[in-house]
Amino acid sequence: MSEQKATIKRVFTGEVVSTAMAKTIAVRVDSDKRHPAYNKLIKRSQKFLVHDENGQMKVGDVVEFVECRPMSRCKRWRVVKKVK
Repeated sequence: MSEQKATIKRVFTGEVVSTAMAKTIAVRVDSDKRHPAYNKLIKRSQKFLVHDENGQMKVGDVVEFVECRPMSRCKRWRVVKKVK
């Protein structure tokens, strides 16, 4: 009897900033961090390469994406749904 472990997959929401690659989109995720000493809000952004199998997403779309198996050297995410 083999028991499978439940894996926790990270889910992010971000804006599509590039669709120049085949089946891949670049998504920017913005976040606000508070500076530990000065208590000031600092805006941070991070870009992810996300797998878009059908190529339906366009620049400016807001998408939700989830962690998955490695698809290439830099691509470890896939689109779940288009938020707006």
